[in-house]
Parts: sequence; C-alpha cells; structure tokens
Amino acid sequence: MKIPPAADLKREALAGLTTFFTMAYIVVVNPGILSGSGTGMPFSGVLTATVLLSFSMTLLMGAYARLPFAVAPGMGLNAFFAYSIVLGRGVPWPAALGVVFWAGVLFVLISVTPLRVKIAEAIPDNLRVASAAGIGLFLAFIGFKNGGFIVADAATFVRLGTLDRRAFLALAGGAMTVYLMRRKSPFAFLAGIFGVTAAAWLMGLIAAPERIVSSPDFSSVFMKLDVLGALKLSLLPAIISILFTDLFDSISTFVGVAHGSGLVDDRGRPLRLKEGLIVDAFATLGAGLAGTSSGTAYIESAAGIEMGGRTGWTALFCALAFLPCFFLGPLAGMVPSYATAPVLVIVGALMFRSVGRLDFTRIEDAVPAFLTVALIPLTFSITQGILWGFVSHAALYLLCGRRREVSAATWLTSALCAGLLILDHARW
Repeated sequence: MKIPPAADLKREALAGLTTFFTMAYIVVVNPGILSGSGTGMPFSGVLTATVLLSFSMTLLMGAYARLPFAVAPGMGLNAFFAYSIVLGRGVPWPAALGVVFWAGVLFVLISVTPLRVKIAEAIPDNLRVASAAGIGLFLAFIGFKNGGFIVADAATFVRLGTLDRRAFLALAGGAMTVYLMRRKSPFAFLAGIFGVTAAAWLMGLIAAPERIVSSPDFSSVFMKLDVLGALKLSLLPAIISILFTDLFDSISTFVGVAHGSGLVDDRGRPLRLKEGLIVDAFATLGAGLAGTSSGTAYIESAAGIEMGGRTGWTALFCALAFLPCFFLGPLAGMVPSYATAPVLVIVGALMFRSVGRLDFTRIEDAVPAFLTVALIPLTFSITQGILWGFVSHAALYLLCGRRREVSAATWLTSALCAGLLILDHARW
C-alpha cells in the first residue's frame, strides 16, 4: 500500500483509533463469556487469543483487503460457542475450537469461489434479519443473567433475581453507557465497564490484582484445538450454524456499512467485497487456532469510517492499538461479570432493532421469521433458530403455493437443515 500524504495519514490514524475504542470492550467481554461460563477455558489464555486474532486479522484486512474494517471475535458467536456447544452439548472446549476451525475452512472455500454468491442468494431476507434479532435477544438474556436480574426457577423456568448491590451497579453502568452513546462517545462501552469495576472495587466487592501487567498467555488455549474430535456427525449442525451466521454477519456488515458510507463501485456493490470476505473467513479459521470463538468484521468500524477512514490504513492503525492489550491481563481479569452485563444487553438491543425490517404481512413469511427470533434465545442455540427458520420457510412456501419463488439453492439448504435436525434430535 502506498503511504498517503501526511494529512490523510493523520485522518486515517484518528479513524483507526476511533474504531478501536468503540470495540475495545471485546478484549474484556469475550474472555468473560468464554471462561466465565464454566467452560474450563482460562481467562488469560482467551484474552491473549482475543487480542491475537483482533490484531492479526484487522492487520490483514488493512494490508490485503485494503478496507477500513476491524475484525475481532463476534458477539453472539462467542455466546453460542460457550453456552450452546460447550455447555449445551457437553463438547470439550478443544473440540469446540475444532468446530470453529472447520467452519472457517468451509468459509474460506466458499469465499474464494462463486459459491459464496449462491449461498448468499439462498438466504431469504426475512431469515437474515430474523437471525440478527434472535441473536440480539440471546445476548440480552445472557446479559440479564450475568447481571443477576434473571435467575433459574423450578416452576417458571426463570424469574427476577435479587436486586442487590451488583444489580444496581449494573444498572448504573448501563445508564452511563447509554448516556455516552447518545453523546457519540467512542468510550461509551469501556467507560461503563470500568466505571462499574472501579465502583465494585471501592465497595469491596472485588479485589485489585497483585500486579498491573503480565506476559501474554500462549500456553493454555493457543493451538490446543482438537481438529479430529470436531469431525463428528453430531457436531455438523454446529459447524453449519457457525458458517451461516458468519456469512450473514459478514455480508450484512460489509454491505450495510459500505452503502451507508459510500464505499461502493459504480454499480452500487461494496468495494473489494471478495477480499473482505476472504479475510473474514480466515478470521474464523484463525480463531480456532488462536483459541477463541469465530472472528468477524465489526459493525463498529462505521465509527472510524464516519471519522474519515476510507482505506486499509484505518485498519492498520486500529490493529496496532490492540498490541498493548496483550499485557493487561491482570486488569482485565478483575472485571466482574455484572460490569460487562450492560454491554451484552445494549448490544443485544442494537441487534434486535432489525426486527422492524421483518415482513409479517403473510403468514408464510411471518412464522419462519418468528420461529428464528424466538427459538434462538429459548433453546439457547443459534443453530436451532436458523435450522427451524429454513425448514419452516420451505415447507410453508410449498404449502401456500409459492414453491416457484423458492430458489434451488434455498431448497437445497432447507433440505440440509431438515437433515441436520433429524440427525441431531430425531428418536425412533
């Protein structure tokens, strides 16, 4: 890449730092989800993996794709990894990392061939929007749980928890975050997290670490994936689900941000979409190797683009900003789950607002979308929502006499989803 003039380089640097600060919360939140849920993964190892993936793939996005997008472990996919695959299915976390790796392999193969267009066309618009809304509810549910607002109940499944000091700190952190977001502060999420953490420390709810900095942990989860252990028929639905969710997320981010910021060609297509998807695919493959859940391009990149970022230099500066995070493990480790709970709820709300774009005018469109939105949080599985969405879409279009409107690729995908459901749940 050519070095731009000094004025342009300064603008790109400011844009890169803006993007970093709007998404730096992932350095704390992702290890909290993957290690704090009882998966057995160490916090320090996942933090190092998170920073490694974010730094390397954001760097690749800038140097190879030459796009101003940052990459990091995706919200929603990290919850799916921890709660659906590891805890829900009882899959050991090394095998779960293998699942992420194989999803990445498939994503790479799709991204370098015309097949990516066919798969993208096979996804009905209503299901794409519904999956984002369902994942938003899923994240919010986890956030309410981590904040102590929701607890298990034998009679009603869930109920309101005890509103103790932790819950009120979470509420205060959420209020602070929303206030700063309204003022368009790039520090909104970080301020909420660290504000609650500082207050918890002053109240004696948590203890300060013995040291402030530490060396990166490359020994606990890095390259610890079980590639062969993930090659089981029972794990195929999880692999397909990660693949589809990654594809939804990537295309939605690239298309949405590109159209909103003018990063399109003469025919209105996002610039260098193929290269961006290839980097995104390697972010999933690389996540399995690094020791974290799937990586994806972040919608928060729009903040840096709004600051004037237009080239890969924005991503390069953002990537460099992740480097100091390798050494801040002890500080990140003292952050309690109720400090990050508001982030999960707010991000969930931002994802759920896409529900307004759903078409509910016809029953054959409404039911598949509703099943997708509802089943993701109710089954604690993104997989189940997506699978039932596809199957019901094809079945109801056939029943209502609209089979000609369903493409061959959608029929094939729906048949695959039906097969995965039978394989995973049918008992004779």
